[in-house]
Amino acid sequence: MDEYVGNLRVATTSNVWTTTGQYEYNNVFVLDGAMKTIGSLTHIAEQEQIYSTRFVGDRLYMVTFKRVDPFFVIDLSSPENPKILGKLKIPGYSDYLHPYDSTHIIGVGKETGTTEWGGVSTKGLKLAFFDVSDVEHPKQIDKVEIGDAGTDSAALSDHRAFLFDKTKNLLVLPARVVKLVDTTGGSRGDQQRIWYGAYVFGITPETGFVVRGTVEHGTSSGYTWYSSPYEVKRSLYIGDTLYTLSHKQILANSLSQINTTIATIPLPDGEDVLYPVMKGM
Repeated sequence: MDEYVGNLRVATTSNVWTTTGQYEYNNVFVLDGAMKTIGSLTHIAEQEQIYSTRFVGDRLYMVTFKRVDPFFVIDLSSPENPKILGKLKIPGYSDYLHPYDSTHIIGVGKETGTTEWGGVSTKGLKLAFFDVSDVEHPKQIDKVEIGDAGTDSAALSDHRAFLFDKTKNLLVLPARVVKLVDTTGGSRGDQQRIWYGAYVFGITPETGFVVRGTVEHGTSSGYTWYSSPYEVKRSLYIGDTLYTLSHKQILANSLSQINTTIATIPLPDGEDVLYPVMKGM
């Protein structure tokens, strides 16, 4: 949802059951100050669902997904007549969209592939960089894939975990990176290595994503990746120092030398640093 010039803009996914089975489609509605619908665009990307949206002025950028990722550019300059200006179909999907500038959008989500049975499989984390200067023909100008299946980021479900500052050429993505490894006499995936930390990128339309370094909070092996105290949940900078926060610790790294940790602050075990237990409740 988004409020703009006195109107409420809403993007929805409708899911209904019919005599022939499940039917999904997506819509955009514009409501005035009296909550009266004054414009609508319905039945977008049938049999898919919305994964992310970003309203920017009189535009809506929207990602739906089922087998491929249609990235839509929707015109809302006339509230009574929303319309699709252009779209791009690519593998993968974005769970979060963030504006870089007026003509570029950053997407964060998952890469996907096709299985041998013709289905869709989820792979690693995906950063995508979209150029929307030609609204009828948006294009992906760069992408980065991190890790194997099972790789995840707190930013996919909590967008406050995503850190971006264009003036500092800084993008920080917390990550739980799963790497499948071969074992002697076994097959790929017999064991997993899990890395917990944050990836730090520079990003411009000319260079795309450039890795400036990584901050490691911990590693482990096996299949117990969930709820690790080393999983990074937040990042921020103060001056020229980047701070990354997990339940276990806060690490301070210089923005000029990301791979070097200059201070470590251990945190008490057993409490969620983001949502602590309320005493007396």
